[in-house]
Amino acid sequence: MKPFAYTRAETVADAVAALAASPGAQFLAGGTNLVDLMKYDVTHPDAIVDINSLPLKEIEALADGGLRIGALASNSAVAYDARIEARFPLLASAILAGASPQLRNAATTGGNLLQRTRCPYFYDPSTPCNKREPGSGCAAIGGLTRMHAVLGASEKCIAVHPSDMCVALAALDATVEVVGPDSARDIAFTDFHRLPGDAPHRDNILERGELVTGIRLEANHFAGHYSYLKLRDRLSYAFALVSVAAAMEIADGRIIDLRVALGGVAHKPWRDPLAEAEFAGAPAADETFRQVADRLLLDARGQGGNDFKIPLARRAIVRALRQAASGTPQSQTTKAIQ
Repeated sequence: MKPFAYTRAETVADAVAALAASPGAQFLAGGTNLVDLMKYDVTHPDAIVDINSLPLKEIEALADGGLRIGALASNSAVAYDARIEARFPLLASAILAGASPQLRNAATTGGNLLQRTRCPYFYDPSTPCNKREPGSGCAAIGGLTRMHAVLGASEKCIAVHPSDMCVALAALDATVEVVGPDSARDIAFTDFHRLPGDAPHRDNILERGELVTGIRLEANHFAGHYSYLKLRDRLSYAFALVSVAAAMEIADGRIIDLRVALGGVAHKPWRDPLAEAEFAGAPAADETFRQVADRLLLDARGQGGNDFKIPLARRAIVRALRQAASGTPQSQTTKAIQ
């Protein structure tokens, strides 16, 4: 780990100014990803701006029945908040499907949004990686691709986004609140993360100096019909091969509103609202769910070693939608697939 300067910010304005003052600075929240990246010689900030003193830990009720989650609220605090469990249980379930209790106690909401890929080539400075060093190439293409993308990949990068929480937030149409050197802005969650394209080193659309301050969730009708299904190599402390955040509003056995977001398959949480809209009014039944899966995976392409992800994702989508429709969400306590 290389030497770096350290600053503890006391206000949001101080944090933004400190980052702007040093081109190589990075924010430090829970540190569960950043510290690893520094240890592995993947990232080399010349300054760390510690934001843990900022008043961004609260989970607040909104007038419309929604909630605002501060960027420094820990993953555990969010998952076990009674209001989250009652109104947005899909989010609580997704968080509990990820990491370990110790990591969830330290990891923050904002940090979870900004965590970087776990692609082994990204973590290995001896290999070319366009995400780590733009223009150097992608060692994953033609390499070991079992954990890599089958949707939205490019010739520059086939890495996947590692978060579980973000898959649920994509399905819930969350909004990201951001403060920068000149102004504040809101970003629709589905727009926040990027596909790799020709610039895979850019994980999201944040501008230099911007700080995520919170997440807003609008009231919805999904609390009775949801499921977060995560398929992985072992039942705990493993990243998803494929994950599905499924949520439905159902009336008289038919779909009123449908949300499906996928994890482990793309450079960002994968969602297609236009495809979802096609199934409004359709029966909440297996035949519909198979059609949803086929539609969402229409453009899926494997890299050889990860070809299995496509049929696996198809089955996972059907199963998650079946669980959601029946009101029997996947348990994150036993984690055994239902």
